[in-house]
Amino acid sequence: MAVRGDRAAGDTGSPLAGRLNYLFANMHPPGAPYTNAHVAEEISRGTEEYGGVTLTEQYLSMLRNGKRANPSPDVLRALAKFFAVPVGYLMGDLSAPQTARVEEEVRFLVAMRDQRVRAIALRSVGLPPEVQDSLTTIISQFRQQMNLPSDPPGAGGEERP
Repeated sequence: MAVRGDRAAGDTGSPLAGRLNYLFANMHPPGAPYTNAHVAEEISRGTEEYGGVTLTEQYLSMLRNGKRANPSPDVLRALAKFFAVPVGYLMGDLSAPQTARVEEEVRFLVAMRDQRVRAIALRSVGLPPEVQDSLTTIISQFRQQMNLPSDPPGAGGEERP
């Protein structure tokens, strides 16, 4: 599954809408993305788990299309819990590097959905750093031969801890 590197396609100008649409597009189990109805139902059904928040499909749609941009902190906490991101990401309280880190983690989780990518990553565990570096070089060479960027979109070429 491809990761939407640009949020412009689903962004309506509201930072919250852009972040929600990014999460909807990327943070879901293999297969189809979550629907507004599914997320609203899960949050509303798990009242204790989500702080007693009741959310409707229509209200969630308005948040995603920018018609509503100031939900209560309880709604933001419930949505953040559902998507397993810090609430500050949805509130817009994170610094640019912190926001980038959350989105990097989302891209990582999306990549790990691919069984082949996961197999490559797991097979490199325990290999000496110089062998892992060699594997990275080989993969970069394959990407170059296929006219792909050396790093996948949004990877930033940063090492993971």
